[in-house]
Amino acid sequence: MNVLFDNLSLFTTGFLGTIKLFVVSAIGSLIGGTILAGMRVSPVPVLRAVGTGYVNIVRNTPLTLVLFFFAFAYPRLEIGDLSFFTRACIALVAYTSAFVCEVVRSGINTVPVGQAEASRALGFTFNQTLSQVVMPQAIRAVVPPLTSIEIALLKNTTIAAGFSVVEAGGIYSTLSERGYNVLVGLLWVAVGFLILVTPLTMLQRRLEKQWSLAR
Repeated sequence: MNVLFDNLSLFTTGFLGTIKLFVVSAIGSLIGGTILAGMRVSPVPVLRAVGTGYVNIVRNTPLTLVLFFFAFAYPRLEIGDLSFFTRACIALVAYTSAFVCEVVRSGINTVPVGQAEASRALGFTFNQTLSQVVMPQAIRAVVPPLTSIEIALLKNTTIAAGFSVVEAGGIYSTLSERGYNVLVGLLWVAVGFLILVTPLTMLQRRLEKQWSLAR
């Protein structure tokens, strides 16, 4: 307990950084992944090709390399002066969006084709059909895998500690410098992540129950 209470400010700062990084990246990846999924099912060949190419490239690229690019290669492009936190968020969004895209696309494929054909017969455009008919049903089908991806994103934020981003993954190095038992510190970090993951799991179960009753 001494490791926790003697370094309470360190743990608080670290986990606040993790929460900020996760919230921004989660929102960004859900938006980005949904847009990519729309591109992948789009009737426009160019959009389908771009969406497919992006997903295939990013999904097969280690997250460490993506973070390495934004941390060290991006500044050399001299496009803009962004903080490490912002670049870490962009990297996590870019990486996670590819996985969200595939989950959302699989949900879209579960919606009967007849519903999309009926909406087109009523004069709906592709965007209207996707947003008003297909997506509301698709999202209900992909809540469990989407939650799993967001939980994985929460754990992936620890990699950002290697790129000068203040978050829970970097607590161990500070504890080592202060002479505390690093193993005990890592156990407390694990407990902290367990506490953060629990609300996501509970939200998943609640939505599953609510939407299953609605159906």
